[in-house]
Amino acid sequence: MALALIIALPFLGICLPLLFERFGRSACAFGAGLAPLAALVLLLSKRAEVFGGETLMVSQPWLPELGLNLSLRLDGLGFLFALLILGIGLLVILYARYYLAKQEPIGRFFGYFLMFMGAMLGVVLSENLLLMLMFWELTSLSSFLLIGFWSHRSDARQGARMALTVTGGGGLALLAGILLIGHIVGSFELSDVLVSGDLIRSHGLYPLTLILVLLGVFTKSAQFPFHFWLPQAMAAPTPVSAFLHSATMVKAGVFLLARLYPALSDSEWWFYLVSLTGLATLLLGAVMALFQHDLKGLLAYSTISHLGLITLLFGLDSPMGAVAAIFHIINHATFKASLFMAAGIIDHETGTRDMRRINGMLKYMPHTAALAMVASLAMAGVPLLNGFLSKEMFFAETLDQHLLGSFYWTIPTLATLASAFSVAYSLRFVHDVFFNGEPVDLPKYPRTSRRAT
Repeated sequence: MALALIIALPFLGICLPLLFERFGRSACAFGAGLAPLAALVLLLSKRAEVFGGETLMVSQPWLPELGLNLSLRLDGLGFLFALLILGIGLLVILYARYYLAKQEPIGRFFGYFLMFMGAMLGVVLSENLLLMLMFWELTSLSSFLLIGFWSHRSDARQGARMALTVTGGGGLALLAGILLIGHIVGSFELSDVLVSGDLIRSHGLYPLTLILVLLGVFTKSAQFPFHFWLPQAMAAPTPVSAFLHSATMVKAGVFLLARLYPALSDSEWWFYLVSLTGLATLLLGAVMALFQHDLKGLLAYSTISHLGLITLLFGLDSPMGAVAAIFHIINHATFKASLFMAAGIIDHETGTRDMRRINGMLKYMPHTAALAMVASLAMAGVPLLNGFLSKEMFFAETLDQHLLGSFYWTIPTLATLASAFSVAYSLRFVHDVFFNGEPVDLPKYPRTSRRAT
């Protein structure tokens, strides 16, 4: 019952911001935060069991003849992602209260936001693969509404349509892959699937099943060659971008990669498809981020690169590689949410995201600059910050792979090159925005800590 309530609370809370909107923006944000806060408290009440190694499960038959049951599970992986979704989500709700203009329909925004949050919770807490797929598609639909929230802008409408088209197409491939898994295993329950890795890998349909599942993963997590939709989604309000890039949507892809890792990994097919795709995405995203002039564009391509890094770690198919991938998911969520919020503050205060114009912000926005610089250095992997630890683990794992034979050096060499680019675009973010002289023809004069009313 508690697991179902964690998922249901954001959906039940959709009406609250709409009802509270008449009492002002703060009341609306308060109403939006009630349900996620209750869900977070309920989730944390289960921490002792989860940290003790238990897997909490509840199941209710729905359409048993189709293999579709209302089955939920809470284990360590699900707990981590649910904690990120609810924790960062609450911070973004607070941030959005001050970011959105007073004439905008903030109640409707929070309604969409809560639907998106509930869908993501459904993805990470589902035990039944078909049930997970239903929530998976709901994330695509709700993200479409959020990305296109500023519907009067053509770039927002185009970005929303592109995101829905790419992730929706990947969802169809994932549906086919899940049906094949159910055919091979004889069940859609994760408890059965995760212990059937040998059966799946030895089946003649394994290559096709893996490719179809990975198409769903790669489209959702913006892996090459499906990466192009994510920068287009930057037309969304910055609170959406912060949530979408740090804890939800694109993280749904790497979550599924982690969730099905015991069942689908440990094969050459897995190594070549996952690791090489991740490597290409890591390098491409890092190079393209370096040459962006749009502040959110740089952060979008850096997200693509870091998602490639996480995918590559899973593809290396080693126990410590998977641990490093999960660790970097946590690190990326923290510094990327911070950076997008900082970008939103800068855009709000200056009226532009053009890095050729927003120079010298340290003098005008010292608090924002300090926080953004710490997050940027974490993204670069500077020692004593969290990003350094996961990147060191990443480098160690790239050296411990042997399937490429005499070309074994390719992965660590390209990974090091991509990391050098990540340092370069992180330093460019800091230098161009907070130093580099004086602002150039800004639409608005920046003042630190000025909030929307």
